[in-house]
Amino acid sequence: MENLSFINDLGKIIFFLFLLLSVFLLTAKSERKLPNYLFAAFLLISVVDFSGFFLEPSDNKIINGFKISSVLLQMPLYYLYVNAACYYNFTLRKKHLLHCLPFAIFLIWLGTQGLSERAGWIFEIVSTLQYYFYIIAVLLTLRTFRKLYQENYSSNHHMTYQWLMQTTILFVIGNVFVLIRGLLKSNETISLYLYAFTSVFVLFVISWFVLHALYRPNLLAGINKDLISVPPVTISKEEPEALKDLLEFMTIEKPYLDDKLTLQKLSEQMKMSEKQLSILINQHTGKHFFDFINEFRINQAKALLKDQPQLTVLEVLYEVGFNSKSSFYTAFKKETGATPTDYRKSSI
Repeated sequence: MENLSFINDLGKIIFFLFLLLSVFLLTAKSERKLPNYLFAAFLLISVVDFSGFFLEPSDNKIINGFKISSVLLQMPLYYLYVNAACYYNFTLRKKHLLHCLPFAIFLIWLGTQGLSERAGWIFEIVSTLQYYFYIIAVLLTLRTFRKLYQENYSSNHHMTYQWLMQTTILFVIGNVFVLIRGLLKSNETISLYLYAFTSVFVLFVISWFVLHALYRPNLLAGINKDLISVPPVTISKEEPEALKDLLEFMTIEKPYLDDKLTLQKLSEQMKMSEKQLSILINQHTGKHFFDFINEFRINQAKALLKDQPQLTVLEVLYEVGFNSKSSFYTAFKKETGATPTDYRKSSI
């Protein structure tokens, strides 16, 4: 009985914290509100799910059907959120209503027929398959996003990628505990402890996720969803000369000092097409645009760290075109094998 009381109280805590985080997201000042709205919707639907652990079941079939079926809205909302977080020009369209179809079917079925053993069994199968379908869809979206920002942007979109990937992996881990709980449901004590652990785990992940996003608004800068990845092609003999021109331009003009430099901007400055520039960089340097630009920034940072000790590391990173301390440290260590501070000490 004490265990049931604990689960009941835990459900209430999560319920009200999710409501609070939803309100926080809906009212937070942000240049891009769609990601916040979508994740707030995800939390509100999760609230409906958690309410079942401390609210008595209703005699109304429609209300009970909605509580159960609402689970089928969680992953579609997270998938749409990931797209909105990755792409600044992502918008909701009528076609996205198709994501609500499984929810609508089960709402009608359970709302009219009630929850039978057969309906419950079918719902479990559909909800599990749907969950992993959307996990795969999210992973594919993130893979495409990563390829596009590496080929077209020099700013720290990789932080958005890492953050969303980490959260998705944590969601999968949480779902594994749910599956284990389902397999061990015959043992009530173990099942209750697993539920408590899973609930706390989910609460931690969601809270970390929301606060991380709100305190680091640059994570949601997004990229253009209409960009197309450039496929490998055979390069003409004239292009090595173009590479020489590019490297000379980078050395003299230092366009990499612009923290918002993109492939489009650089192609305009070089008076060549984006496709030509992308092929030139990818095929002849063996790097994506992102790494190509950061190499120049890191080399500039190394010179500043060595020759201008009066500058702080923070001043150096902004001076060379980075706009994030963590992205600078990651790129610097990748390039040199040392932190900026250690590199400066070794250069003295």
